[in-house]
Amino acid sequence: MLDVLPELILFSVSAAFTPGPNNIMIMSSGVNFGARASMPHLFGICLGFPAMFLATGFGLGALFLNYPVLHMMIKVLGLTYLTYLAWQIATSGKVERGERLGRPLTFFQAALFQWVNPKAWIMGTSAIAAFTVVGQDLVPQVLLIGFVFLSMAFPSAGVWLAFGSSLKQLFENIVYLRVFNITMAILLMWSMRHTYMEVVGYL
Repeated sequence: MLDVLPELILFSVSAAFTPGPNNIMIMSSGVNFGARASMPHLFGICLGFPAMFLATGFGLGALFLNYPVLHMMIKVLGLTYLTYLAWQIATSGKVERGERLGRPLTFFQAALFQWVNPKAWIMGTSAIAAFTVVGQDLVPQVLLIGFVFLSMAFPSAGVWLAFGSSLKQLFENIVYLRVFNITMAILLMWSMRHTYMEVVGYL
């Protein structure tokens, strides 16, 4: 397993730092609420994804394989919530009596979102397929992959949050902020388009 560690790290870096639902949402949170208020969201991503990966690697994946309707139910509920989040992003930034409406995601909201994040599922299943060895004990292999994902999560999400937070002053103009939020909401929905199509086809 250790002989593929460099390739696993490279895979994790490239997957973690590229745009996806988590990175789009944490950057938007940085713009709208600042870095400090977005820390629960950040920790929810960074701990929620490795937890989801470990749960999948240790058996939930087999459960979903045997009962695909259960997985589909989670997707439907998750996409419904994601659509709500996209709407919240698109309409945030209004000013009312000096206060901005909306609030950043909580730790648990961000952690639970990982279960319907298609990029997270692709990363997890691809890593298991590519970096585990058949015939060897699966537990240490899954733990190692989970640790690498955990170590990459904080710097990647942190970079996107810092980038969003650095743009906060630029978007003090409500018009610019509204354009940014609508664009981020559209990108968020677009990043989930394949999952939407899968659910619609199932229904």
